[in-house]
Amino acid sequence: MKLYYTPGACSLAVHIALCEAGLPFTLAKVDLATHTLAEAENGSTDFYAVSPRGYVPMLQLDDGSRHTEAASLLQYVADLAPAAALLPPAGTVARLEAVGWLTLVSTELHKVFSPWLWHKETAESTREACKAKVALRFAELDRHLATRDYLAGDRFGVADAYGFAIVNWATILRMPLNPYPALQAYLSRVAARPRVREALVAEGLARD
Repeated sequence: MKLYYTPGACSLAVHIALCEAGLPFTLAKVDLATHTLAEAENGSTDFYAVSPRGYVPMLQLDDGSRHTEAASLLQYVADLAPAAALLPPAGTVARLEAVGWLTLVSTELHKVFSPWLWHKETAESTREACKAKVALRFAELDRHLATRDYLAGDRFGVADAYGFAIVNWATILRMPLNPYPALQAYLSRVAARPRVREALVAEGLARD
């Protein structure tokens, strides 16, 4: 498999999941500002030639097919490596809860942060509304994580890979996390995992 990624983007979640699952994969770096590949493919560095949607993550499977959407890719990766227990078995209430958190990160955090808080042209009223919604969800996560180590219980899963990648955007955007001590502790706990650190180092987000 090949993961098309941009350092620190939501593709980090899939990168972490692949590392945690112990699956073989290669990386293809994408500059989202210019939509170009770090290394040319078929004589071109145009990322749109590879992915018409123009965003990451994109996962190319061994059969050559290419797939996007972080939440679906995370479930796929988890199902490829059941021994890693990154998602509970299908049809269980535990699976329902885990996918619920995965979906919440996707809809209530990821799509509130992006694109609105990343673009200078976003109206200030829209920016403030987005920040208020993020703060509401951060407070919810803080309460939830005060009584458990990970989103769906006491075991790390793909929802945590996604949550970690997205919540960390607050630091980049200089949004204070001090009001959320349990959430801060959670980020540190996830970052300390060896496979998570492996992904961070590979993307140049941490030192080896």
